[in-house]
Order: sequence, then structure tokens, then C-alpha cells
Amino acid sequence: MEKRSIEKSILLELERDHHLKIQEEVRSKLSSLEVCHQNEIQRAISAFARLQKYAESRKEIDRRLDVQFQRKIAEVLDKHLSMVQRDHEQKSQIVERRIRDDAAVEEAKRREQSMKEEKIKQERARQEAEARQKATAKLAADAQKAAYEAAQKEAAEKEAAKSRAEAVSTSSQIPQNSVAHATMATSTEIKSELPGIKIYADSSALEAESRRRTLHDQVPSNIYLSKEYSRYDRQIGKSISKLMPTTDSVKARASELIKALDGQDCPRPIACRLFADKMISIVKSRNPTDKTFGKLAFACGYVMLLVTNQVPDAMDYLLAEFNKVCMYTVPKHLHALNAQARNTDYFRLIGYQEEDGKLQSTEKYLVNVVAYVKLYAAMVQTEIKGVRHPHGLAEGWKWLAMFLNTLPAIPATAFALHAFLKVAGFALHKKYGSQFMKILDVISRHFIPALKAQGSKVHPEAINNLQNYLNDKIYLEEPEGQYLAQQLLSKMFL
Repeated sequence: MEKRSIEKSILLELERDHHLKIQEEVRSKLSSLEVCHQNEIQRAISAFARLQKYAESRKEIDRRLDVQFQRKIAEVLDKHLSMVQRDHEQKSQIVERRIRDDAAVEEAKRREQSMKEEKIKQERARQEAEARQKATAKLAADAQKAAYEAAQKEAAEKEAAKSRAEAVSTSSQIPQNSVAHATMATSTEIKSELPGIKIYADSSALEAESRRRTLHDQVPSNIYLSKEYSRYDRQIGKSISKLMPTTDSVKARASELIKALDGQDCPRPIACRLFADKMISIVKSRNPTDKTFGKLAFACGYVMLLVTNQVPDAMDYLLAEFNKVCMYTVPKHLHALNAQARNTDYFRLIGYQEEDGKLQSTEKYLVNVVAYVKLYAAMVQTEIKGVRHPHGLAEGWKWLAMFLNTLPAIPATAFALHAFLKVAGFALHKKYGSQFMKILDVISRHFIPALKAQGSKVHPEAINNLQNYLNDKIYLEEPEGQYLAQQLLSKMFL
């Protein structure tokens, strides 16, 4: 029994030692695992810190690369714009050279043509002189015959005149009084030609208008009905009706019209009158509210300049026709002082047209005013280097000054002013700079407030157009169609 107890105790002791040994091993492994865990945590923290540092460094590198890339883009863009500008200047120089060469060729042709015309004129003058001599001889014979008949009549009445001397003396006073009364009536009629109407215009503008109208009216307005000249009217009208804002069209139409106006069979004044009528009537034949009308106006401006450069007399007829259809191209405004004066004749006088026997609406009238002023402004602002403009930007500047100095601020003048600035403002600003800005300041400080002061009488669009033009600085933007027209014209000479 004792031996078994000893063995049992030894086994228990061994088992206890083994159990302690295992516990010690487990404890040592746990501690080593905790140490490894802590080390892993430290490594993770260190790796995360390195990752954050790396991310920040990459952000800094990306920022620097972005700045460098933007700088390179700016340099490349600047270089490209410089090259484009240089290329544009070179092309402009080439175009100007071509235009000068073409103008010289045209001038040589014109001189040769003028020499031929001079010879033909001399021959005509000789024939007309012979015809005048024959007519003078015939008139002299008729005058002698009339004098003989008058002498016979006077001799026959002399006896009767002596017996009625007193009656004739009394009756002679009556015709004198009648003549005096008729003279007074005529004078009154002339003075009261525009009763109740006030004219706003500069005296020099009215004088110029009167001079042009006198020249214009020397040719009858219905001359196109004549069989002799109807063919030229159709020829000029057909050429203008085919005008489009394209290179070939501008070139072809200008050449055709110059040839028509230089023709030997049609007198120059008649040809110029027909040309002016058809050119200005393009507002009626085309739709002025269409977006393409602006480009067409610029094309018309180039055609008018090319034609009047070769036929200078045509400019006075063009201006006379402009003044006839739209008084604001003078510039001039007729104001009715009372309701009685605002009759049908007054509306016809200021440019209202008849449609189906009735006067057109004010809206359509303003559309026509805008179209005519745009066409006038397109002609004024057109410039070709080496080609003299008989009515260019200097006249446009004068027109703008007289317009603001003399005309009242009303819807019609507001629409006309905006139409002129929209087309010619860019060219005027380019040429006159700070002086043009002073004009715009006058519009901002005086013209627009005068419109606003009239309240609901003024259409809001009339005010908004001018305000938007000033606020958005539209005068710094090239008008739509102007650059295209210049490019087209330039290609014409290449």
C-alpha cells in the first residue's frame, strides 16, 4: 500500500510539474504574441504615416505639374494667337496690295473708257449742234410768223381800243388786283406747306437734302415706264435682285452695275436714278426682319462703294433716295404740334407706306426705319484701303453728331439710333476711340433718360436696345456679317 501511495504521489508530482511547465510555456507564448501584435500595430501605424506622407508628396507633385502644364498651355496658346494674328496681318497686307492693283487696273480701264466716251460725246455734241441750228432756224421762222399775225391782230383791234379807252382803263385794274391776290395766295400756300409741323434738323443737313433732291428730281420718277429706258431699269433691277453676301455675287453685281451706269445708250443721270431706286428698294424686295438681312446690308455697302468709286455721280442719287424713303438718314424729324396736323398726309410725309389702300402699322413702319438706317450705316462704315469713299465714316460721324444734337428722343429715333450703332458703331469706335465714347456717354446721360421720362409712351424695347448696347459694350464686337463680307471681298482680288 505504501509503495502504491508513493507511486501515486510521484505521478501527481510529475503531473503537477508538467502542468506548471505547460502553463509557463503558454504564458511565454502569449507574451511573445502580445509583443508581435504590438510590433505589428507599430508597423501598421508607421506604414499609414508613410502612406499619408507619400499622398501629400504626390499631391504637391501633381500641383506643381498642373501649374507647369497650365503655364505651358498658356505659352502655346499665346504663341498660337501670335501666329494667327501675324498670319491675319500678312493676309490683310496681301489683300490690300491686291485691291490697290485691281483699283489701278480699273482706273486704267476707266480712263480708256472715258476717252472713248469723250469721242462719242464730241460726235453727239456735233450732231446736237446741227439739230439745234435746225431747231433755231425753225423757231425763228415760227417767231416771225407769230409776230406778223400779232401785228395784224393789233392793227385790227386798235380802232376798237380807242373807243373803249376808259372801260379798258377801269377793267385793267381788276386783273391787277386778281394777280396780286393770286400772288398772295401762292405765297401763303408756300409758307403753310407744313402747317402745325415742326422740323427738327440741322440747317446744313437740310441744305444738303435740298440740293440732292433737286438733282434727283431732274429725272422723272416714272422714267422706268419709258420704252427707251425700261430695258435699263430691268437690267439694273435684275442685277441687284441677284445680290447675295458671297464673293462671286458681290464681284459680279458690282461689275454689272458699273457697266450699266457707264453705258453709252442711257444718260448718266437716268442710269444713276434707276440704280439708286433699285438699290434702296432692296428693303422692300427682301425681308428686313430676316437674320440674313444684316449680312446682305454689308454686301450692299460694298457694292455701293465699288460702284460709286467708279461712278461718283451715283452717290448723290443714293443719298437722295435714302433721304426720300427715310427722313432719319438726313437726319431729320417732323413733329406734329397738334392732333389736326397728325393726318394721313403727315404720316405719308414721315415715311409711312400704304398697304391695300391703308397706311401700314407703326410696327411695320419702325421695321422699315431700322432696315433703311442699317443699309445707310452699312454703306457709311464700308472701307477698302486704297479706294476713296465719297460718303464714309467721317460723314457717319457727322450724321451721329447732328442726330443727337437736333433730333428728339422718341421711339422712332431710338430705333434708328440703335440700328446705326449696331452696324457702324464698331467701325466708329475703332477710328475715333475716346471721342466715340463721349458720344455714348451723351446717349447714356441724356438720350436714354429723356426716353424714360416719357413713361409708357415709349416702347420698352426702344430703351432696352440702347441700354444693352452700352452695358454689353456691343461696339467692341465686330458686327455679324461684316468680317465675312470683308473676307469675301478680299478673296475676290486674290
